[in-house]
Amino acid sequence: MEQQKTGLLQAIKNKINAFLHDKELKEKLYVIIFESDTPKGKLFDVFLIGFIIMSVLVVILESVVTFSDHFRLALQILEYVFTGFFTFEYLVRIYCSPKPKKYIFSFFGIVDLLATLPLYLGFLFTGARYLLIIRTFRLIRVFRVFKLFNFLEEGNLLLVSLRLSSRKIFVFFFFVLILVTSIGTIMYMVEGTQPDTQFSNIPNCIYWAIVTMTTVGYGDITPVTPVGRFISACVMLIGYTIIAVPTGIVSATMIKEHKRRSELRCPHCFRAGHEEDAGYCRFCGGKLDDTK
Repeated sequence: MEQQKTGLLQAIKNKINAFLHDKELKEKLYVIIFESDTPKGKLFDVFLIGFIIMSVLVVILESVVTFSDHFRLALQILEYVFTGFFTFEYLVRIYCSPKPKKYIFSFFGIVDLLATLPLYLGFLFTGARYLLIIRTFRLIRVFRVFKLFNFLEEGNLLLVSLRLSSRKIFVFFFFVLILVTSIGTIMYMVEGTQPDTQFSNIPNCIYWAIVTMTTVGYGDITPVTPVGRFISACVMLIGYTIIAVPTGIVSATMIKEHKRRSELRCPHCFRAGHEEDAGYCRFCGGKLDDTK
């Protein structure tokens, strides 16, 4: 009897080990889940997009009190279904990914994880005093909509361009931060001595500089001296010129990235416009590796 149990456990262990190291199965799943160029991959993507949109609609409907009161049970059942599906999808992506750690800590890996967490966090925090926290966690489900960027070529191109431009944008942001700090300090020197002034401290002045430079203009803090008004006008004009800088940086990167992608052509149908790491043609389904 003991030997039978040991043999059964060993057989189960061998099957699990064989499943975890089944390269053929991993390759098939990878093509379906990660490659949107094949018929099965496109079908999976369409199915996944439908689930994402419906799950976001459920979150929106839950925020409408009159609707959620009448259909509370149906919305809860749908949430269990969506969470189960996204959990299964997340685990399968980890299973078939050639580099699981890279996927887990990638942008889309984190978004996929956020798509599954809220319901499980709700099970952990069961006390009445944590109800507000649970509700906050459940709002994370809205982030499922970011998964749609996986299926939009333009959206993916934008994300790649932002990533490639991140260093330039950071330098620009740091420059703007120094600029508004300097302008805020100058305005404090000019307006801070006036009676009943709203420029009573440097943080308030920096806030005014940010609002003015971004051309928002709330009007809650306004200069009263001629010099202050002159500086304010200069800051507004500077704001209009600065706004175009990050747009130009990202646009130039997008053009460069689009040109690079257009050079990757399929050896079968000779059409371009593929992702850098694409394994199959998005038009005819043929392998792009044949070019190597």
